[in-house]
This record gives sequence, structure tokens and C-alpha cells, in this order.
Amino acid sequence: MRAVLVLAISITLPLCACSQKPASHGAEPLPLDCGQSFETQAQRITAQPGLKAAPKDPAEPYRYYSSEDGATSYLITEPGAPGHPAIMMQKAVGHEVKTTGCPYGDPKGYQQLLGYLDGLKAWHR
Repeated sequence: MRAVLVLAISITLPLCACSQKPASHGAEPLPLDCGQSFETQAQRITAQPGLKAAPKDPAEPYRYYSSEDGATSYLITEPGAPGHPAIMMQKAVGHEVKTTGCPYGDPKGYQQLLGYLDGLKAWHR
């Protein structure tokens, strides 16, 4: 019986070594839950394994975070941002980018922020 087990492992091990590896954190990015407070949700988002923070731009009152594969990004406002407090998420779905968000602050400022993000989708180098 042991010989059969050793033979099975020796045959399948090389196949496993060539298979595509999953993301190192193994979890899907968190969806937004607007029922949570801004602070709670911001902490949950930023604590996700594998999430990368973009360098802070001192001219913008936002923080950006992206998943390892780049398919999901979050924008978390800081004081002074339109609509603050607000959290937005952009997710690549096929050839489109879907934007969702939680407007905790001023609705007009949130719409301004949404317009800003939608403008970024159309921007090309």
C-alpha cells in the first residue's frame, strides 16, 4: 500500500508544480458594506492581506488601495475630499470597470467624487 502511495505522489507532484498558483492571500477582495461605519469599513478594507496602497499624493485628499491582480481598487476619502467621508470601489468586470460606493458624507460631494473616478476611467496616456 505504501508503494502505491509513493508512486501516486511521485507522478502527481511534477504536475502540481506546473499548475498556476493562486494569489498569495487566497481571498477575494471585500465587497463594500454601506451598513458599516466609515471607520470600521476603512479598517476592514485596509487590513486585507495582499492589498497594496498606492503612494500618497499630498495634493489629493484620498488614499487608493488595489488588489494584487489589479482587478479591484478602493478609494478612501480623507478630510477635505468632496463627499468625505466616502469609500468607493472599482472592479474590473470583463472589459468594463464598475464603480460602487458608500456615501457617508455630503451627497453633492459624493457625486463630484464619482464624476472624478469616472473621468479617470476614460483617461489614457
